[in-house]
Amino acid sequence: MIDKSEKFGWLVRLGFLARAAIYILLGALALASSGQIGDGPRAAFDAIGNMPGGTVLLWLVAIGLVAYALFRLASPLFDIENEGSDRTGWAKRIGHGGSAIGHLLLAWSAFQFATTGTAADDSQRVQEVAAGVLSINLGGMVLVLAGLVFLATAIFQAKEGITGSFMNRISRQAPAATRQIGAAGYLARAVVFAIIGWSLLQSAWSDDSEGVKSIGGAIISLADSGIAFDLLAIGLLLFGIFSLVLARYRSIPDMDVSGRIPAFRA
Repeated sequence: MIDKSEKFGWLVRLGFLARAAIYILLGALALASSGQIGDGPRAAFDAIGNMPGGTVLLWLVAIGLVAYALFRLASPLFDIENEGSDRTGWAKRIGHGGSAIGHLLLAWSAFQFATTGTAADDSQRVQEVAAGVLSINLGGMVLVLAGLVFLATAIFQAKEGITGSFMNRISRQAPAATRQIGAAGYLARAVVFAIIGWSLLQSAWSDDSEGVKSIGGAIISLADSGIAFDLLAIGLLLFGIFSLVLARYRSIPDMDVSGRIPAFRA
């Protein structure tokens, strides 16, 4: 059982701010046609580190991402957001668990930048992990499952953007354009996750890890697509702005989970 404290709530909001910084920088770098965008979040951390007080900012980003990851991890463990325990509820909760892992990895990269000024290349790292998976028995099947998870997440992200269901957890005092900004951001993320998922399936099929895409690799793969790339960059930038709104207006559920696990969603 977890007791939500006011301090933890502020840490979660710091996590939304950290996520906002990452996506705003990713979108800005892509719009600037910077070659750094292929490095994904690593490029964002590098940009933060070069700002005045960059080391302090990186520590705040790392702390915020850890807090956000713990918040997301509480969903599959305790169903703090009342997603329920039917198939749809569990799918969302597992997705939140995957988000927790992803943000812990981002926090580790931010920590590396704060302490050493650099971090492992994102694309190289994911390809090394994929190569390790392919080297074990049924490794190809593992990559297939990972690819399907990313594709399912892309579908959920697209559905969130189209239906605007994310507004259910945002205060009515949020800016009027929050619905439109959030929709664009979710759709952009859906594209990125779909590209990553498809690259995992292709890697499993060809038994070759070199084609596996990181976040940066997924973005840069559309660099020659003209308007599609520009729209993706704008969408990622808007998702960062949307995360700023969430840092202020997102409803953070009570972490006291006693009696809060429904058989089905409310």
